[in-house]
Amino acid sequence: MFISTKDLSLQIIVSKNSRLIPHTSPMKYKYILIFLMCGTWIVSGADSMNYIQKQFQENSARQIDTAKITAFFESYPKFRPYQAQVKLLYKKHGDYIWYDAKGLIEFAYVLHKQVGQMKEEGLPVAVPYQTQWEKIFEQNASTIPNLESELLISCMYFFYTTKVFSGFTIGKSEGTGWYLPRENASNAGYLDTLAQGIASRKELKHDYFNQYYPLKEALKKYLEIEKKGGWKVVKLEKEIKLFHQGDSSTTVQEVRNRLFVEGFISQDNASLHFDQTITDGIAAYGTSQNHDFQSKITPRLIEMLNVPVESRIKTISVNMERCRWISPKINTAQEYIAVNIPSFKLLYYRDGKPFLVSKVVVGKEFHKTIVFSGHMSYLAFSPYWNVPTSILKKEILPSIQKNPNYLENQNMEWHDGQLRQKPGGSNALGYVKFMFPNSHNIYLHDSPSKSFFNKDKRAFSHGCVRVEKARELAIAIMEKEANWSSKKVDEAMHLGKENTYVLKDKIPVYIAYFTAWADGTGNVAFYDDLYNRDDALAKVLFEN
Repeated sequence: MFISTKDLSLQIIVSKNSRLIPHTSPMKYKYILIFLMCGTWIVSGADSMNYIQKQFQENSARQIDTAKITAFFESYPKFRPYQAQVKLLYKKHGDYIWYDAKGLIEFAYVLHKQVGQMKEEGLPVAVPYQTQWEKIFEQNASTIPNLESELLISCMYFFYTTKVFSGFTIGKSEGTGWYLPRENASNAGYLDTLAQGIASRKELKHDYFNQYYPLKEALKKYLEIEKKGGWKVVKLEKEIKLFHQGDSSTTVQEVRNRLFVEGFISQDNASLHFDQTITDGIAAYGTSQNHDFQSKITPRLIEMLNVPVESRIKTISVNMERCRWISPKINTAQEYIAVNIPSFKLLYYRDGKPFLVSKVVVGKEFHKTIVFSGHMSYLAFSPYWNVPTSILKKEILPSIQKNPNYLENQNMEWHDGQLRQKPGGSNALGYVKFMFPNSHNIYLHDSPSKSFFNKDKRAFSHGCVRVEKARELAIAIMEKEANWSSKKVDEAMHLGKENTYVLKDKIPVYIAYFTAWADGTGNVAFYDDLYNRDDALAKVLFEN
């Protein structure tokens, strides 16, 4: 049919199977022909013209004026770090993402809720432009797409995903001494994929290194304790160094309350008597902290109990941030070795499960063990120890000046202009070293100084990692790699001359730094911040 109308300059819109398609060229027409391939559409000329104009206006209203994006960032300068991503986003999509015909889509409200819960992700940070942000989600918010609100929501999406999903930039994480490899996340690419089905999204999800989730659960526990007022300081009575079961004291009463608040005993009867409940509570607390208090109230126990809940929350939060820096790919890795510096512990994973656990000695304050990763490529049995230049200058040469027989006493010799210690029981590397070549010259090795492994704080090395169960680790690796027996490993370790085995299957090695480790039940083991890295990390984390 023909529809008569006045001369108008507009885009022709043709209806095909109920889908509106804008014509590419605006032209003048006196008559507009609407031809239907199937069925019949009978309308008056005026009605059809009004319909066409309405659809054209709605379609145009959804187009983002990209020229106005720059002006938005002039008004919202705190979001400038995301300007390039936002421009890329709307260059790809062109129209509104967060609005549909009814107004804000449900996923916008999901984002709003999760931004408000960032504290539960270990990020008690200030939300930029909080007033403007909250106003968007008022009950009487307009259903008409609003460019300022649209851009603000997109910026808040990037703010949230950057903070919660990605964490610090690689440069910033390396500034805290963290050199484990990281992956660059593309929030623009993530939203590009997300926008394809954004209307059906119910939450913002992200895969993390597995430890993130139990730390998050533990954080909820400690935030709740903080909300209820935290815990009181325990005072050790003067002149008394420890309490045993059977003693009575106000200190015992305070310890009882403290253990109850954190959940290590089920009830607090306020008794001053050191009974079995206290003994069991101390044992449970000690187990959670990987520490044996020998069923006694000691100064060390009280020192740990008196760490404020706010400090525990901060420690959990900074370690959740460190989890963001580890690729979730490690969750499915079948074999790797992980060393956590603050816990002085090594775990050898096989088939995705802990296969061997060992105490380790790590670098002292002035010889920090570096946080990085590598691939174990060979084992050196009965090794030489090539003395590093720094140790030679600072320690060996002064000792030689004092004692001309020092080298002979230490079983050392000069070889090709370098000082080395011969293989044997007194060798600083023990009977085996595990090599994963790296620029830091860090590796795992045995040690003749076994007494150091009995100490609680084991930071005595020059940077390398001494392994208490070096023999057991060598047996485990060689048994799987080459079907070696323990006898064959022992023979190689005591051969008296260095002999190496190159691994066919290289083993990933991760040297990490976690001062809190959760077990999934709400309990967290807290470790001393050996290299004083938590406070510096927390300062940057909470201020940004």
